[in-house]
Amino acid sequence: MSVILLIIEIIIIGGMIVGLYQKNTNLMCKSKRRLDGKTAVVIGGTAGMGLEIAADFAHRGAKVIIACPIEEEGQQAKKIIIKSSNNENIVFKLLDLASLQSVRSFAADILKTEERLDLLINNAGVGTPGDFLTRDGMNFIMQVNYFGIFLVTMLLLPLLKKTGTESEPSRIVNTSSVMHKIGRLDFKNWNKVGYWYKIQIYGNSKLCLLVFTRELAKRLKGTNVVVNAVDPGAVGTKIFQSAGVSFGSFVTFIFMILFKQPWEGAQTAIYTAMSLRAGQVSGQFFKNCQLNKNFNIPYDEETLQRFWNESIECVKL
Repeated sequence: MSVILLIIEIIIIGGMIVGLYQKNTNLMCKSKRRLDGKTAVVIGGTAGMGLEIAADFAHRGAKVIIACPIEEEGQQAKKIIIKSSNNENIVFKLLDLASLQSVRSFAADILKTEERLDLLINNAGVGTPGDFLTRDGMNFIMQVNYFGIFLVTMLLLPLLKKTGTESEPSRIVNTSSVMHKIGRLDFKNWNKVGYWYKIQIYGNSKLCLLVFTRELAKRLKGTNVVVNAVDPGAVGTKIFQSAGVSFGSFVTFIFMILFKQPWEGAQTAIYTAMSLRAGQVSGQFFKNCQLNKNFNIPYDEETLQRFWNESIECVKL
């Protein structure tokens, strides 16, 4: 019994030390840049980090369009942002990344109704809710976390290009994860069900976002659009509830205490969208409000070209 108590004490003390270190090393975006007259789209901007990002942009005076697949959540988020920022220029639009038709309808609506698009924040994502195929024939986790993001970004590029200038390019920010390190590019099997562990599918999707970021940056050279990816760190959000409400809530609480709360996790994406330095690079990876110089995509050009072609084919672009 005494040994068990000792182990528990060591875990608690270790957790407190880790938490203290994390809280004292989490960097914040210090940019005071205003966004008056500018438009931002925050995909997944209705909860967690996305809501914090959207609220930050609203406080800076931007027109903010938030998107998610749940009407009630979206309308509630809109009210929260307006109340906190006193910015009435907040719009909610339905978007289900697990449906290519929904993505196309959303993008068509944006292109029809908006005259400019300065910021596209691809923050939406799921954890490990299930291993099944969508109606589009893709693995659900892969479609929400990568293929849907790929398609909506490609469809909105014309407006981003139209808006950006040489001195102030439009920016795309893709939210990846440290879990990209376990990811694999396996084109033959990336949309299979019953083939991977769900956490592996998640890692695959986050790796794909990084490769997409690097490859898109190559194709955007000579345009006034930059694209970068971010790792928000370990953040306590509802994404863990895909593993079960009770367990997920417990993990969320622990992460919020020891690592980052959503507003802290949002800082790197905000920094990448606001910082002058971040606007001068493209195809890069930011972590803790800093450029991650060790970022590397260890694939040959033939594999990267196939990645791009397979992605185009999967979303029927």
